[in-house]
Amino acid sequence: MSVLTKNLLTVEDTASTAPSNWSAVRSALVADVLRGSAGLRQGVRLRVHGESMLPTLWPGDLVEIESCSVEDVRPGEIVLALREDRLVLHRLVAPSTPNGFRLRGDSMPRCDPQYPPQALLGRLVRGADERRGLSSATLSRALGMLFCHCAAARRLALKLHRRRKASAGAFRNEFRNSESI
Repeated sequence: MSVLTKNLLTVEDTASTAPSNWSAVRSALVADVLRGSAGLRQGVRLRVHGESMLPTLWPGDLVEIESCSVEDVRPGEIVLALREDRLVLHRLVAPSTPNGFRLRGDSMPRCDPQYPPQALLGRLVRGADERRGLSSATLSRALGMLFCHCAAARRLALKLHRRRKASAGAFRNEFRNSESI
């Protein structure tokens, strides 16, 4: 399905000028969109802010989430859930039960507390891992554990990531400037 035929909401980071409760408002908006029309697949694009899904997802990555039910997701998939007015994008670690489901960030030492079934909002359908060729959840989890237990490795990876993003941004700006000449 092309991007033009999807219903997408893009929520950008405006925290610098937004009121302090803006995160809860954004989370509620995203939840409403994904829980929207029954039977209609809704989607949102979100920017990743945390480090819990390193190396699969990096701060600043743009991801696309599509609504789904608890029955549609399988262990190993990355899903979006709502907990205490916060959006959590983590990997499903066990099949869902009537009591809920468990998630875990790739670079986190333990699972999150159990989520109730209604907390599931959707699943990752397009993310940065496709560009990088990291399709293996096992590889991501192994590198994630390295980042979890070795702070120096995490700091180095984040520093290299910021440097790569900065140089890519400079290249895009240079390309735009050369186009306008």
